[in-house]
Amino acid sequence: MRIHVVSDVHGRVDALARAGDGADALVCLGDLILFVDYADHSQGIFAELFGAERATRFIGLRTAGRFDEARAMSAELWAGLGGDPREHLEAAVRRQYEQIFAAMPTPAYLTYGNVDVPRYWEDYLRPGQRVLDGATVEIGGLTFGFVGGGLRTRYRTPNEIDDEEFARKVEAVGQVDVLCCHIPPAIPDLLYDTVARRFERGSEATLEAIRRTQPRFALFGHVHQPLVNRTRVGRTECVNVGHFRGRGTPFALEW
Repeated sequence: MRIHVVSDVHGRVDALARAGDGADALVCLGDLILFVDYADHSQGIFAELFGAERATRFIGLRTAGRFDEARAMSAELWAGLGGDPREHLEAAVRRQYEQIFAAMPTPAYLTYGNVDVPRYWEDYLRPGQRVLDGATVEIGGLTFGFVGGGLRTRYRTPNEIDDEEFARKVEAVGQVDVLCCHIPPAIPDLLYDTVARRFERGSEATLEAIRRTQPRFALFGHVHQPLVNRTRVGRTECVNVGHFRGRGTPFALEW
């Protein structure tokens, strides 16, 4: 069996369409949409609605840790669109999801990222695309467990949840061969982004489950440029499968 695994797609429709080539199935660990692009400020929903110059200013405020100012700027821009700002945002998100799910190969097994909006997914899923969150599935004789979403942060991304809710999903997955999460286990080297120069949040519950149940692999994304992209916890190989928007190539898992 050969499984291709992607995470942090962030609108990379062209490469996603080819991500299943040569594989028996695709696993996607979330973050499908692109709200802002820290590398190319002209890309993403924010730039689409407000222009690259304003996106550059917004990204600069967030990068500097001036989140209250960034939120105030964003609120003013959304109010200036007229009508209900939520309708403008929903329309932009739905346009991206329509393109992404149309391009995604099948069979595909998916879970949510922290920037995803889960309530929209059902409207765009195609036959052969299956969403799992706090649940397991057998693929090629191995049991895969899926835990989606992120933990609460100062960034306030759409799909952040409480630590307790995240831990309940990890517990529901139980003993598996391959543990698939959007965010990494709480190991500092896996959490530090060398370009953004900051630590992202990882899950203590996931790390505890890895230590206790020792799956063959723990796969995740979320940190785009990690200090290290893999490490071991006992017999478990913990692997960041890569920033798919930047790399355009999936991680291959074979057995």
